Amino acid sequence: MRAVPLTVTALAAALLLTACGGGDDSGSDTDASKASESTASAGGACAAGDLGQEVGPVNAAPAAGDSGNVTVTLTNKGAECTLNGFPTVDLTSDGGSASVPKDEAAEAQALTLPAQGTATFTITYVRGADGGDESLAVKTVKYGLPGGSADQSFPWSYGDVALKSGKVPDATVSAFQQAGD
Repeated sequence: MRAVPLTVTALAAALLLTACGGGDDSGSDTDASKASESTASAGGACAAGDLGQEVGPVNAAPAAGDSGNVTVTLTNKGAECTLNGFPTVDLTSDGGSASVPKDEAAEAQALTLPAQGTATFTITYVRGADGGDESLAVKTVKYGLPGGSADQSFPWSYGDVALKSGKVPDATVSAFQQAGD
């Protein structure tokens, strides 16, 4: 009795392996892999108009002196492209704007973003006293992509941002990261 199931199993395995062997070398697999390779190397710099934007998650600083984080998620609505480095970020208020420095601890690298792929960057800030002389009453955040000419923006509703000295905000911006990292 025991030999029959093994024989049937061995026969089924042999038929399965024969069916997978194919032997047809028409080149369609090779052509597909070449097309995939050329597409992967074809992506240029990402354009702002091809990226959807979502602000959040946000860990807003609750009081003056506390730290907060605002994450911006970008979704590629176009063809494969590359984000390389840091976004430029300006905090704007009624009195002008201030540039957010790059997070020196972060290491920037080229990030290939496939169609429908997502990437994030994070603004980390220290909340300032509302209306204080050493605070910036931020209304809007404007950011630009490396090598891009168009800026994107979103409203800021997370309180005043503390200033380190002069017009330098007590904030940093991270490099681009693959979403989920």
